[in-house]
Amino acid sequence: MDNLNLISTFAEFKELKNIDKSTMIGVLEDVFRHLLIKTYETDENFDVIINPEKGDMEIWRNRTVVPDGEVENPNQQISLGEARKIDESYEVGEEVADEIKLESFGRRAVLSLRQNLASRILDLEKANLYEKYSQKVGEIITGEVYQVWKKEILVLDDEDNELVLPKSEQIPSDFFRKGDTIRAIVSKVEMRNNSPAIILSRTAPEFLERLFELEVPEIFDGLITIKKIVRIPGERAKVAVESYDERIDPVGACVGMKGSRIYSIVKELRNENIDVVNWTANPQLLIQRALNPAKITTINIDEEKKTAAVYLKPSEVSLAIGKGGLNIRLASMLTGYDIDVYREVEEEDVALDDFSDEIDQWIIDVLKGIGCDTAKSVLEIPADELARRTDLEEETVKEVVAILRSEFE
Repeated sequence: MDNLNLISTFAEFKELKNIDKSTMIGVLEDVFRHLLIKTYETDENFDVIINPEKGDMEIWRNRTVVPDGEVENPNQQISLGEARKIDESYEVGEEVADEIKLESFGRRAVLSLRQNLASRILDLEKANLYEKYSQKVGEIITGEVYQVWKKEILVLDDEDNELVLPKSEQIPSDFFRKGDTIRAIVSKVEMRNNSPAIILSRTAPEFLERLFELEVPEIFDGLITIKKIVRIPGERAKVAVESYDERIDPVGACVGMKGSRIYSIVKELRNENIDVVNWTANPQLLIQRALNPAKITTINIDEEKKTAAVYLKPSEVSLAIGKGGLNIRLASMLTGYDIDVYREVEEEDVALDDFSDEIDQWIIDVLKGIGCDTAKSVLEIPADELARRTDLEEETVKEVVAILRSEFE
């Protein structure tokens, strides 16, 4: 087992794990110096020379020449006779450098060195991987599905590092096979059993935010700001955006011509419906926009309790609530208010003929003659105008109006 064999083994690690040159030399030298200390009790008089490019390594021992018979420490001293066997010009007091071959340490020591080297490289790679992905938390990565299990998917990045996409972080309608390309954000990085675990997510709001940054240049350039994102993954999302440039319509820019920009995002999210709304600091206006497409009649807000009572026409209630209550849930999440929806009660109109027991029939017929056949249609006309158009006495008109008005009080 020679030096070249050992170094070539390390070269394989370098190729697979992409460890930089200076770190690699440092690890190698440290491992060999550990072996020297274990064998000779010191490494102070040794030079370890490593050339990772060529895959070779040399260990040189420096010893002081002493007179024959006066060698006290054979590791640090060499007799004049032994020194002159190397070179006849050596004199007492000079230093002699001789190369230590790896085989001289013995097979067991070399095997131990190999194991130590492999362990150090593995630890270094784990640390590098942890550091690398800790800096990528919140970023989109693209990988290849390597294995699909019931509770998670194993994904490989372009350097064959293993990443995990748990079932809980997948969109409900996600379906992947081995070999598929997958996009997700790095959700978190944690140590498990002394190894880094890189957790991915496709359900986090940050994933949707990064997709918008990729598809909408104005967001990437900072001309449009995403103020808040709320999602029910795979179903619906609401994105509040704001522009600091009055010339830019933030909603239009995010949606694109005929929905061109948002289409690819919707497709990536398995047809998740995305509502883009203009952000505002006015809570009433924000609630109104968040409940779109429903048209709100009135809003009563309680700032202390963070609640909002929203009144709508009966036909608008289902739009505000949305399928399965998704629209109102997301609107509450986006605005920070607990929103309650109420139907606005509309007073029903009453036909004039229904008042025949209180109003003479001939008066009812006169009112019908000017196009008023319901109570409300009469009440909508001012009393003086009503008297002029019907030729009824003002006193009669007042009595009729009072009777009709009492019906709605």
